[in-house]
Amino acid sequence: MTAPAYADPVYAELGITTNFSFLRGAAHPGEFAHQAKALGLAAIGIADHASFAGIVRAHVAAKEAGIKLLIGARLDPTDAPPVCIFVKDKIGYAALSRAISMGRLRAGHNKGCALTLAELETLGGHVIVLALEPRGLNELRAMFGRNAYLAVACRFDGNDAAHLAEYAGAARDAHMRLVATNDAHYHVPERRRLHDVLACVREGTTIDRAGYLLAANAERHLKTPAEMARLFRNYPDAIAATSDIAAACTFSMDELRYLYPELPDAEPGSSQAILERLTREGAQKRYPDGVPAKIATQIEHELEIVARLGYAPYFLTVHDIVEFARSHGILCQGRGSAANSVICFALGITGVAPDKIDLLFERFVSDARNEPPDIDVDFEHARREEVIQYIYERYGRARAGLAATVISYRTRSALRDVGKAMGISEDAIQSLTGSVWGREDGLKDAYVREAGLDPQQERLRLALDLARELKGFPRHLSQHVGGFVIARGRLDELCPVIDAAMDARTIVEWDKDDLDALGILKIDVLALGMLTCIRKAFDLIVDAGGERYDLANVPPDDPAVYDMLCKADSIGVFQVESRAQM
Repeated sequence: MTAPAYADPVYAELGITTNFSFLRGAAHPGEFAHQAKALGLAAIGIADHASFAGIVRAHVAAKEAGIKLLIGARLDPTDAPPVCIFVKDKIGYAALSRAISMGRLRAGHNKGCALTLAELETLGGHVIVLALEPRGLNELRAMFGRNAYLAVACRFDGNDAAHLAEYAGAARDAHMRLVATNDAHYHVPERRRLHDVLACVREGTTIDRAGYLLAANAERHLKTPAEMARLFRNYPDAIAATSDIAAACTFSMDELRYLYPELPDAEPGSSQAILERLTREGAQKRYPDGVPAKIATQIEHELEIVARLGYAPYFLTVHDIVEFARSHGILCQGRGSAANSVICFALGITGVAPDKIDLLFERFVSDARNEPPDIDVDFEHARREEVIQYIYERYGRARAGLAATVISYRTRSALRDVGKAMGISEDAIQSLTGSVWGREDGLKDAYVREAGLDPQQERLRLALDLARELKGFPRHLSQHVGGFVIARGRLDELCPVIDAAMDARTIVEWDKDDLDALGILKIDVLALGMLTCIRKAFDLIVDAGGERYDLANVPPDDPAVYDMLCKADSIGVFQVESRAQM
């Protein structure tokens, strides 16, 4: 008998878990987006565990693939079964981001997200809520009305008919619609093996001992609309509900409008005028005998570009931070592309006169670059924390936070974690990781043989293949070395704010690339040990009866350092200390 054919319905895959649910999902956000497009899905809904960490990458990939993205998160209320929440509009996005921040900060660093169901009720009609279990449905229905659904996935355990009937009955009793899903944790079935290994890493066990910690099959992947219609042939409305939800969720990350703040004590709209005044006053101090005509012309040119692009508040913030440091005797110095700017020189952000190096300001800021300015300021390493806490105090933790850094698997860490999960001996793992030091292509069979191991041995072969797949996966979030994000409004409505591992620090969930993708400015407040040495040297000169130097007035024609470089006698000279540099 010929199996019945199922027409392709409009189907959206909701509740996807990516590898930004760290050690849970087994595919990148981009892999889900492109596979979903290839399979003919109408949309995808990403709902990582209490996190928006991968949502910017999902957004960029979905735009590339040409598929609609629904933005959400999976939350586990402390007093109710788990739910997936998708935002319908910008208000819903801000509210969900705020709720995640509150729950994460309350729970503490890497301790989950502590929220009650009642606290989620404040999200109101701006979100879609998918219950993941048939418990507590009446309460959800009372809170969210028609925006509450019950999601169900086939288990492929031989009892799916009864399983689907149970969920359909529970939804019917609660006057809710049933929603079909795959509970996708990877984009293709071949990733099931890596998914199992990640479960072992997460739970600190081995593949031989994991037992029921592992999924029973390889079905938690994306499927075609026709296949979903077949699986839910007795519940066609569960398929239709996915496209209705996708239509209701209209929010896109393109709607986010990041606004850089003006100084807290400045009149609204006055930043450009303040910047122009401070720049001209600073130029007079830098050139007490009169500002050269070339410099004066360059100042007007730079100020005109900054005014056109609206970056005056950014320059004023950096100036404010530098002024705080100087007023507290903390040596600092702007570097990188900021050295191209007469404005930065006049404001004291950098001590390098740009007319000495003759670089174009447009290498730093211009219409053509279509990139925000990026000023790096180094501070004495021993006192940078004072500067960081000043920024938190000046703008408030509701508006300022450090950027994140996504710590990803590299060859050695992938080999180490996969090897342990696969039950490979510690000696063998040490040999493998030792053989790949400095080699990012270190999984070649030749290197494995160099370590005295047989790359064709069955379990080791599998471990090597899985380690290769794991390379590049995010492992966890850490804090950026010093990149600050400051917003005009609430930062936690732009992105969830969470505790850093270090006391008294909070971070946003997005890293540098994510911030760049959305055009969000950051200021790099960095630590440099050599500045501490230089400041102490300046103090010694004063103690010995000499004059007080700063980085701008150190004699440029002093030949001592150049004589040292010619003799390769440069131990203690910043960044010229290795044999190759000498």
